[in-house]
Amino acid sequence: MRKLLLALVISCATGERVWAQSLPIISQNPAALRWQELRSPHFRVLYPVGMDSAAQRTAGRLEAVHGPEGSTLGVQAPPIAVVLQNQTTVSNAFVTFLPRHAEFFTTPDQGQGLGTVDWLDGLVVHEFRHVNQFDKARQGVGRAVVPLLGDGGLGVAAVGVPQWFFEGDAVGSETALTRSGRGRIPYFGLGLRANLLNGRLYTYQKAVNGSLRDNVPDWYVLGYYLTSYAKAHYGPAVWGRVLDQYYRFPFYPFSFSNGLRRTTGLRVEDLYARTMRELDSTWRAQQAARPTPSAVRELAGQANTRVFTQYQFPQYVNDSTVVALKSGLGDIAQLVLLGRHGREKRVFTLGLQNIPQLLSVGGGKVVWPEFRQDPRWGQRIYSELKVLDLATGRLTRVGKNQRYAAAALSPDGRQLVAVRTDEAYHHALVIIDAATGSVIRTLPNPRNDFYQQPRWSPSGQAIVTVALSAAGKTLQLIEPTSGLEVNILPVANVNLANPQLWGEYVLYNSPQSGVDNIYAVNYSTKQTYQVTNRPFGAYHAAISPDGQHLALHDYRATGARVVEMPLNPSTWTALPTPALTDAPEPYTAALAAGEPGAARITALLASPDSAGPRYGVRRYRPLAHAFRVFSYGVVQSPDGSGVTVGARSQDFLSTTQLFAGLGYNQTERTLAATGALSYQGRYPVLDVEATYGGRNAARYFDRAAPLDSLRGTQWQYARLLAGVRLPLVLTRSKYLQALTVGGYYLHERVFNYTPTFRNKNETGITGPLHAIQTSLSYASQLKQSARDVAPRGGATLLATYRTTPFGTSLQASQVGVQSSVYLPGLGKHHALRLRGGFQYQQQNQYNFAAAISFPRAETTYVSFDRLAVGSVDYSLPLAFVHWSVGRVLYVQRLRATAFFDLAQGSSVVPLRLTAGGPLVPTRLYQNYRDGGVDFMALFNVFHLRTPVEAGVRVAYSSYLQQLVVQPLAFNVRL
Repeated sequence: MRKLLLALVISCATGERVWAQSLPIISQNPAALRWQELRSPHFRVLYPVGMDSAAQRTAGRLEAVHGPEGSTLGVQAPPIAVVLQNQTTVSNAFVTFLPRHAEFFTTPDQGQGLGTVDWLDGLVVHEFRHVNQFDKARQGVGRAVVPLLGDGGLGVAAVGVPQWFFEGDAVGSETALTRSGRGRIPYFGLGLRANLLNGRLYTYQKAVNGSLRDNVPDWYVLGYYLTSYAKAHYGPAVWGRVLDQYYRFPFYPFSFSNGLRRTTGLRVEDLYARTMRELDSTWRAQQAARPTPSAVRELAGQANTRVFTQYQFPQYVNDSTVVALKSGLGDIAQLVLLGRHGREKRVFTLGLQNIPQLLSVGGGKVVWPEFRQDPRWGQRIYSELKVLDLATGRLTRVGKNQRYAAAALSPDGRQLVAVRTDEAYHHALVIIDAATGSVIRTLPNPRNDFYQQPRWSPSGQAIVTVALSAAGKTLQLIEPTSGLEVNILPVANVNLANPQLWGEYVLYNSPQSGVDNIYAVNYSTKQTYQVTNRPFGAYHAAISPDGQHLALHDYRATGARVVEMPLNPSTWTALPTPALTDAPEPYTAALAAGEPGAARITALLASPDSAGPRYGVRRYRPLAHAFRVFSYGVVQSPDGSGVTVGARSQDFLSTTQLFAGLGYNQTERTLAATGALSYQGRYPVLDVEATYGGRNAARYFDRAAPLDSLRGTQWQYARLLAGVRLPLVLTRSKYLQALTVGGYYLHERVFNYTPTFRNKNETGITGPLHAIQTSLSYASQLKQSARDVAPRGGATLLATYRTTPFGTSLQASQVGVQSSVYLPGLGKHHALRLRGGFQYQQQNQYNFAAAISFPRAETTYVSFDRLAVGSVDYSLPLAFVHWSVGRVLYVQRLRATAFFDLAQGSSVVPLRLTAGGPLVPTRLYQNYRDGGVDFMALFNVFHLRTPVEAGVRVAYSSYLQQLVVQPLAFNVRL
């Protein structure tokens, strides 16, 4: 009976029909935002209304670096557009060639990586180096590839260039051309320095590809030191010569390494070994010259694990207990309580934290900022304050839809001081009512200094903060009622951070000795002191309420730990004068000496906004510039079965995407022309896609026994897909939440269809298909740590309804609902998933593709009238490893998922229950009970940092009654 049912319900899906737009969702700005355009000789700066001053300044800086910054690469970049994104509070920027432009996010970073340079000025230098790096590809093979493929050809030509080169070389440029690029900041190379001085010299494979156990510095750090070593030893233009060699013919493994070898005699592995050896020698000599480290005592209960784990930003809750932020490769960010005895106590798991290297406690409460994305407009990301009552666990949201960065509670917990940068790039300190969130006052800032990490005095009568101006950084003491301010230290090129008032002293972080340590200044006498001398870095001083102890986080190769030491000014080391500059870092002098424009650009970046030229401005209308072709040529389909010759268009604000192309299906050897348009600048996304093409397949021309009428046939089809979708991001806690609803209309008709009988999942000669689909997708999943192999909490829901409502000759309907629940497993990184679904179809004339999952061990999908499914998955890591196979392969993790799938399908089919009797509609059932295991490996190939996950599925098919072995990639059957 089972075989009979499958034969009668022969309409099996040969491929899922395209019901969703093929063009992706891209983050958008609010539709009401108005834009302007500024044009200079080499740049188009697009910016929202109200940012004129920042836009003019940015354009002037870009023109200033245009010539000199590309000189060592031998590049003079053609004109490019730069978009200033002011709706987000994320501190970031990027350059892309899809389409070729740059985007600067205008909210400054609150951390120590900012240095003493204005945020936008730093972005100008770093990101424009990326522009020059990409445009270097216009030579050699690129001379042919770019004209053939458009700007997308830049990426094709550069496919073999490692990411560490792009980011490290750009950090080198900001280090050479500014007074405080990241290469000049000890905090930037802290992880690598701690690793080397603790004997943790990793292989090049591990250094490039990362680890799920140890702290491996990212490609910014690795690349900065590798590129700087080469510049220091082989000349500032060495990487231009390396790329000259590489672009002669880049399309083979390790072509970049071979270009380096032909230029310097070193492979990338040799360059890494020599750089690490030189850094190790330099840093060990510096460490030996420093005084004996200060004695500290580690607070109890902190994890003693081989996995990189950090405890940071301590704040005293009482005289013996601190609250700190715990994070690491095995932990999502969470607040914990630590004391001198006992174990850590988990307090709260954070959402999308915007931790500005700062926590604050006052009145028994703790405050921190979190990102809050607008549900629809992905570019509009707020930064709101979360205030947690440590006694009651009550969480308060302060500053709805605001832009608050670093924030501190007053000692009584009634007020907050926070840093705010508005859409016009104006910086301010604001005093906020901690209960209501209302702004009590905004402190005056006529010079538009940028503030970092403000704190209240113990009395609540003063605020201390880091203030950054064009001349450098200082510590300011501010009276919160009048806004009167006084500088406690000279304005200088010293990367000050984390001030804390105590008595007549202000404690703060400074890297002036070459290592970040805690210093103090007497604000009455101006005498400065060194308070700590820790070997790698001491950060975030916190004073106990009784004034007897100082807590800080002490950096180590295995992760920062919270430590205490007695608070005794008599043990501090008095300094002769306040520092006016930070100690030099490795390679900084050589980098600056090798850049011909370094002195001029450094001086320019210290000048006021009005010092540069003024450029003409006009209104920019996104729809008037909606179509911008940026890539064309040959594109392979995602499944590898076909190729497309076409063109892609996308405007600089990403509101309109367009694709047009002619595709070739290698399986059926047919052509198809496709055009797709997605307009995303309004609240619902509007999609249209049209295809006209051919089919070439084998079909039966009768159903009489014997089945000998199978033969090849050809026909043509036309398809139109149009609809709307509404993607919403609803994240507001530690659970990542998203909701998407959509509705699409599908019209399809065929021409020259000769088979007498058609497959039910095809449109035949009987008439066109007019179908409607509506869908709802919701997901809520707990954030994952790097070592988690699956979500350990949350749920998902997918509901789909498809129908043919217009009374045409092809009538069908389908309802499908599927839901999953995620739960923690028995081990720390184990996860359990329970999934169930039901699908109902009326499919006498036509059947749709599956709306729910089918048992995974089955090789063919069967389209039943009714289908109920359920499954249980248990996922766990098997091993975290660092296995290398020469230069080709690097394995990081092995994991497994055991699963059991249940399903019951049924369909009504006409059967003769007796010989010669009438056909009687009869419901037949098919049950599936399948189980199996997926074995997956996470690995990198050819030194590429982006890992790949692939493996094999071994399962038992109850229908086939045999084991099935299936290759997997990213959990998708190949």
